[in-house]
Amino acid sequence: MWRYPRNLDSCCIYRVPDCIREVKPEAYTPQLVLIGPLHRPLKFQDLKALDRGDDITYTTSMKYLYMEEHKKIYLAAFAARFEGEKTVDRFNRIFEEEEENIIDRFKRIIEEEEENIRESYSESTAWIKSSEFVEMVLHDSVFIIESILRFLIKGRKKTGDRLMDWGCLTYTLFDDLILLENQLPYFILEKLFDPIVQRILPQKTFCDLIISFFNLQGKIGDDSKFRHFTDLQRCVRVETLPNHDVCIHQQHIQHAYNADKLESGGVQFEAVGEEFSLNVRFENGCLKMPRLMVDDRLEMTLRNIMALEQCHYPFNAHVCSYIFFIDHLIHTTKAADLLVEKGIIKNRTGERHPVKQMVYKLRSGIPETGSYYSDIANEVNKYSENRVNRSKAVLKRAFFGNILSGTATIVITLLLVMTLIRTWAMVTQINQHKS
Repeated sequence: MWRYPRNLDSCCIYRVPDCIREVKPEAYTPQLVLIGPLHRPLKFQDLKALDRGDDITYTTSMKYLYMEEHKKIYLAAFAARFEGEKTVDRFNRIFEEEEENIIDRFKRIIEEEEENIRESYSESTAWIKSSEFVEMVLHDSVFIIESILRFLIKGRKKTGDRLMDWGCLTYTLFDDLILLENQLPYFILEKLFDPIVQRILPQKTFCDLIISFFNLQGKIGDDSKFRHFTDLQRCVRVETLPNHDVCIHQQHIQHAYNADKLESGGVQFEAVGEEFSLNVRFENGCLKMPRLMVDDRLEMTLRNIMALEQCHYPFNAHVCSYIFFIDHLIHTTKAADLLVEKGIIKNRTGERHPVKQMVYKLRSGIPETGSYYSDIANEVNKYSENRVNRSKAVLKRAFFGNILSGTATIVITLLLVMTLIRTWAMVTQINQHKS
C-alpha cells in the first residue's frame, strides 16, 4: 500500500514507477539475491512453487531460494568470527555488555531502530510482523557485510564459496546491491558494522569498506552523505557538478542542435574528466565533456539512479538532465559517431551504435521537467549560429577536413609563398639593374 510518510527526510527507498519499469523490467529486478522488504513476496511465491512440486531448477526462483540458505551460512560464519571473544578486554570496548553475543546485540539494535527502518520505505511494511522484520534485516545486513569482507580478502585461491569463486555470481551480486528496490537504509548498516570494521581493519570505517567494494576510492568526498547504495552511485556522479544543489525544475532546454550540426557551426569537442563525471563546460568555442564508458552494466546503473531521482530528487534530477543533454547531442547516427571519434563516448559493448539506442530507451518514461545544462545548451546554440564561426568552420572543413586535404593545403600554400618570394626577388633585381 502507498502511504504518506511521517518523515519525508527518512523515506528514501522506493518502488520503481510502472511508467519507468515497463520499458525494461529486468533492469530493476534482482537476478540473484533479495534484500529488504519490497521483494519479500517473491520469496513466498518461490516457496509455494517448491511446495507444489514445480520444476524451478533453471529459474530465478531457484537462485533466490539458494541465496536465502546462503544468508544463513554467512550469518553463522560472521558470528563464528567473534565466537569466544566476548570476554577479551579489547572486544568489550566495542560490545559493552559482556553477556551479550554479537548476533543478539545486532537484534537489539535493529529492534531499537525498527520504526526508523520501516520509515525508509515508501510502501507500508506493516504486513511484516515485527519479529520477521527484525530477522529479515539481520540476515540481509550480515549477508552484505560478510560478502564484502570475503570479496576484499579472498585472494586468488578458491574458497569453496560459489558466490566468491564464480566471477559471474560475484558481479551479479554487485549489480543486485545497487538496485533501488533492493536496499536497506545505510544508517542501520553503519550503526551495526562501523565498530566491527574498525576492529577487523584498523584505521578503516564501514564507509571506507563500502567505497572500496564499489571501487569508488577518490571519487567521493569525505563529507558525502548517501542514504543507500543506489544513492551512493548517484552521489559520485552528481558531486562532480558545481552548485549541484541548485533547483533545475524551471530551467528547460527549449532547443539544442546535435553534435554534427554544432561542429558545422564551429563548435569543437574535447573529452575531459573522469568517467563518473557529469561536469560539462563550454569554453572558447570548445564543448568539454567527460568520457562516457558504455558497457553492459552502465544502463542498469543509470536506470536505477534515474528512478531514484524521479522519486526522491525530482527538482535536482541531474543524472536525468545529463541523459537528456546527451540525447540531444547524439540525435543522429552521424552525431553519435562524432562523439565516439572525439573520445567522449567509449564503446565497450561490441555493438556499433549502443549509445544512441541506450539513451533513447533511458529517457523513455522520464519527464523532462528541467535541465542543469540549459544554459550550456543556449551558449552552444548561440555560438554555432554565429555567421563568423560558421564561416570559419566551412573554411576549416574545406581546406583541413582530413589529412590529405590538409597536407595539400599546406603544400599549395608553401608553393604560393615561394612563388611570391621568387617574383618579388626578380622584380627587385630588375629594378636594381635599371637603376
